[in-house]
Amino acid sequence: MKNQVAVLPLNGNGNGHYSTQLKMVDPNEIYDPHFESLVQQMLVRVGEDPEREGLQRTPLRVAKAMDFLTSGYSASLDDVLNDALFEAESQELVLVKDIEFYSLCEHHMLPFFGKAHVGYLPNAKIIGLSKIARLVDLFARRLQVQERLTSQVADTLLEVLDARGVAVVIEASHFCMMMRGVQKQNSSTVTSAMRGVFQDDAQLRQEFMQLIRA
Repeated sequence: MKNQVAVLPLNGNGNGHYSTQLKMVDPNEIYDPHFESLVQQMLVRVGEDPEREGLQRTPLRVAKAMDFLTSGYSASLDDVLNDALFEAESQELVLVKDIEFYSLCEHHMLPFFGKAHVGYLPNAKIIGLSKIARLVDLFARRLQVQERLTSQVADTLLEVLDARGVAVVIEASHFCMMMRGVQKQNSSTVTSAMRGVFQDDAQLRQEFMQLIRA
């Protein structure tokens, strides 16, 4: 009989309490043989012993983690939106701010993370608010640069809603600047993408910026 490890998974309701059901984990589980082999080679390359106790399951964990962190490649826009578009007469600014996100810099594959602020002016259609956060995750969970991420969120929302205007501001900290290179721990990067009426209306841009700073 194989040795198995019992773990307590989190409840699906996301309340942070542990489940009462035990999930048995096979220590010999193989998730992605090729990927795990590459991680094992990397461990050897940096001078580690992949057979020591603390690293034996590291290739498996890294393979699973990378699948999650790059899950935006396999997700579709239709699945994210899930028909959550609605007709509405509202023409006022809609803003969802402080959307936390985590991504991987495509240059060093180190994390960058922060907050996205997304606003739009409806044109007979609105979108479920949670879908805006999911849209950010769709593009963040890829190898990215912050500039592209900002534009992708803005352009996609503009196209999906046929909105009169879209504004996106992203504030992020980059580990490639904090852990290596210039090693500036307190630096942050701000990018913006203005589409539609936000490009031409300075007063509207000012209202958006004031709201995200409020």
